[in-house]
Amino acid sequence: MSNTKLAKVPLSEKDKADPGRILNRDLSLLAYLKRILGEAENHANPLLERLRFLSFSSARLDRFYAVRVAELYVQAESEGSKPSGVDVAPVEQLRKINAVATELVTEQSRICADLIGELEERNIHILSEGNSLDERDRNWLEKYFIAQIFPVLTPVDLDSSRAFPYIPHEGIALGLHLARSGDNGNGQALHALLPVPRQLPRFIKLPNRENTSRCKNGDEQYSNTVRFICLEAVLVMFIDELFPGYRPGAKGAFRILRDSHLGQEKKVFDTPCSGATSMKPYRHGQVVCLEIEEGTPVSLRDIIVAGLQVRPEDIFIRQKMVGLSDMSRLAIKDRPELLFPPFCPRYPERIMAHDGDIFAAIRQEDIIVHHPYESLDAVLDFFRQAASDPSVVSIRCTLSKTGEIDGTGEALKEAAVQGKAVTVLFMQEGDSDNEPDTGIARDLESAGVLVLYGSPERIIHAGLAHIVRREDDCWKNYILVGTGRYPWARDRNSAHLSCFTSNSAVARDVARIFNYATSSVEPAGLEVLSISPGGIRKRILDHIREEIYHAGAGKPARIWMKMNALDDKQIIEALYEAGQAGVVIDLVVRETCCLRPGVPGLSDNIHVRSLTGPFVERERIYCFGSGNGLPSENSAVYITSADMTKVHPERCMDVMLPVTDAYAHRKVQDLIMQACLADTEQSWHILSDGNSRRFVLKDGVKAFSAHKYFMNNAGFSGGGESGDEYIPSVTKEK
Repeated sequence: MSNTKLAKVPLSEKDKADPGRILNRDLSLLAYLKRILGEAENHANPLLERLRFLSFSSARLDRFYAVRVAELYVQAESEGSKPSGVDVAPVEQLRKINAVATELVTEQSRICADLIGELEERNIHILSEGNSLDERDRNWLEKYFIAQIFPVLTPVDLDSSRAFPYIPHEGIALGLHLARSGDNGNGQALHALLPVPRQLPRFIKLPNRENTSRCKNGDEQYSNTVRFICLEAVLVMFIDELFPGYRPGAKGAFRILRDSHLGQEKKVFDTPCSGATSMKPYRHGQVVCLEIEEGTPVSLRDIIVAGLQVRPEDIFIRQKMVGLSDMSRLAIKDRPELLFPPFCPRYPERIMAHDGDIFAAIRQEDIIVHHPYESLDAVLDFFRQAASDPSVVSIRCTLSKTGEIDGTGEALKEAAVQGKAVTVLFMQEGDSDNEPDTGIARDLESAGVLVLYGSPERIIHAGLAHIVRREDDCWKNYILVGTGRYPWARDRNSAHLSCFTSNSAVARDVARIFNYATSSVEPAGLEVLSISPGGIRKRILDHIREEIYHAGAGKPARIWMKMNALDDKQIIEALYEAGQAGVVIDLVVRETCCLRPGVPGLSDNIHVRSLTGPFVERERIYCFGSGNGLPSENSAVYITSADMTKVHPERCMDVMLPVTDAYAHRKVQDLIMQACLADTEQSWHILSDGNSRRFVLKDGVKAFSAHKYFMNNAGFSGGGESGDEYIPSVTKEK
């Protein structure tokens, strides 16, 4: 980059302190969930996939309440909790969150009812009551209930002196008013609670009664009608098995969420938290959300609310059913016409051109693999070939606890057995559910692998591997840098980038980073890579300021950035300055975006979109024109595991790699990034108020899907022509 002193746009301290310049992080996340929910209404998506979008939006809202809302309650009850300089006090923040979340929950319930109706038209029935079942169904269900459900149920009498029973996080229970059988209504009712064990299936598939069935619209004929019945309905049907002599009266299902991360270090959010030592004592696992079925009698609701000690503002009424996050279990594989077409990732042709010898392919040139469109097997083969290659002497890598699932762990054990020096640095996550699996660690250690853990204060977020191979009486280094943690065995719909290189400067930097991760001693200096904390933000800011300089000098000035989240105030203010200086900025932000685009006088030159669809866009790409505009063969292009958030630069060890190899540079900038910016099918515009609007095609504009392009363009994998002509130009100034 140029060392010339950079021009800056004057900005008063008053303007910088204006809270309206930065959107609220929590409300931005809820806007993202609305976009996901919007895909549940998008008829371009297959019906069962729309059900999955509904389920995901509900599950993500659950996690938000169990972590973020729980944290805000801690802060609200803590002495000395102060509002952030750009946000509101915790109590006011909670009020805003609950207002938006209530609208979101109402929409989820409405869409759920619509989807259930559409499923019925396709002969997939979700029964919420047992009234429509014939005698054969009831007999089958009774046998199923006695054998599979009855042994694990524990009914509780709420009229006794015992305390209200503990319901676990994400637990579902039935509240019941029971009357004695044959009672004319004058007898005393029994109030009872029936917790539903989470080990039981939420939806029970009933036996098929027909060989063929025609849809209600008469268009198509399918083999077999599919029928599910909700577990809660089955419990009500056989309540006399649990409370002999009683019949069900009023009833209502409910579900709770608890604070799921108490006692652990809090993540950084809008409202600052001074640390656990300054907080008031807080009861572990306090209920932060209660979903309750519409139609539950007020008297029964009052008993449940009092027993769980739920705040009125944390109660959400579900119109159809509670626990919509379970709806994804209805996406059955035996109705493929209602799912996304199966997709088989391509194996990188540049590796196949070397007869599968991945080391030979890397020696020729750097390789960028775009998952999931290109197979994750390339990463696995990297480790497998290293394990079996007698010339390989050492392997170092970061690994998550899923390493055993896709074979990476087995390859590393085999390498250790073969006498290679193998070191595994387990990822250290921020919550207990994601802590490294000690069983896998012991398994690796028993094979001779040196297993180390990242510091609890520093979350290891980068995917890295370093393989040393003896070639021609010297050491040759092979490096793997990924935009996320390895492996992604359980998340094969996530888009990530893997870069394979034998660049010696990169290898030296990766060696220094591994030493830093295991010793906590910061490297004296890096030649090529940047790491957080500190280094990545500094380099990004330097590039932004350089674009400001180029704009002032009358040169083309442009920035493209793709990330999961943007809430770092320093980066946002720098982008505002760049936009005001004439730099054209295009951002692709999947989830949270606290920058306000398109505000006159503030961010006229900044445009933000978000991509949703069958694949989750998790890769991070940052491109700067360097005085040449974009796209350009002379631009600065980076791939990284770091988002532009307050969390990543300060609490995560991330790595940012400059893409310098000509082909890799072209693939990342000209193909991947341009396709995402040109997309019209899965894109939403982020508006200046933080809300989103689905992309609407202008007259004469041809639709373009980045996901379909990535799946269908064979040249994308390095074989044949690149197919650039299929990507609409995004270089025109806006």
